[in-house]
Amino acid sequence: MINQKSNKLAHSYTVEYICSMVRSEKTRQFIIEKTASIFNKKGYIGTYLSDLTNATGLTKGSIYGNFKDKNEVAVEAFKYNFRFQSEQILEKINQENNAIDKLLVFLNRYRTAFRPIFNNGGCAILNTAVDADDGNDLLKEEVIRTIHNWHKRIVSILNEGMKQNELKHLDVETFSYRMIALVEGSIMLAKTLDKPEILMKNIDFLEAEINQIKRN
Repeated sequence: MINQKSNKLAHSYTVEYICSMVRSEKTRQFIIEKTASIFNKKGYIGTYLSDLTNATGLTKGSIYGNFKDKNEVAVEAFKYNFRFQSEQILEKINQENNAIDKLLVFLNRYRTAFRPIFNNGGCAILNTAVDADDGNDLLKEEVIRTIHNWHKRIVSILNEGMKQNELKHLDVETFSYRMIALVEGSIMLAKTLDKPEILMKNIDFLEAEINQIKRN
C-alpha cells in the first residue's frame, strides 16, 4: 500500500514536471516570436525591457523566469529572425538537382520576398552584426557562426557543381563571399533608401555572373 502511494506520488510529480516544462517551452517560444521583429528593428541596445513586456503582455519576472537575461532573448530572437529569412530558401534549394538552379533559387527568393524582409526590419544578419560589433560577444558569435554556415553552404554548392562538371573552375571562397556581400549590402541600401530596384539590379548582376560560370 505504501509503495503504491509512493508510486502515485512520484507519477504525479513527474506529470507536473513535464507539464511545467511544456508550459515553459511554449512561453519561451511566445516571447521569442513576439520580440523578434522588435530586436531586428530597434537593435539590442535600442530594445528595452519595457518593449519586451509591452509586446508580450508578460511581466519582467515572467520573461526573466524563462530567459537568463535580455542577451539570451536577443540571441534566440536573432535565430528566429534568420529562420524566418532562410527556411523557405533552404527548402527550395534542396529541391533542385544542379548547382546553377540552387544558386538561382537562392537569388530569386530575395527577388520575390524582399518586402516581408523589409517589413521585419531588414536582414537579421546585417542588423545584428552591426549591433553586436561593439561588445555583445554572444550575439557576435552567433552572427559569425551563421555567416560561416551560409558561406559553407554556397561553397558546397559550387564545389559540387564543379565536381559534376556543371560549373567552370573558379575561386569558390571569393565567389561565395561576393554573393553574400552583394545581397547583404543591397538589402541595406534598398531598405534604407526605399529603393527596391537597388536589390533587384544587383540580383540581376549576380544572376548574370552565375550564368557565366556555367559550362556550356
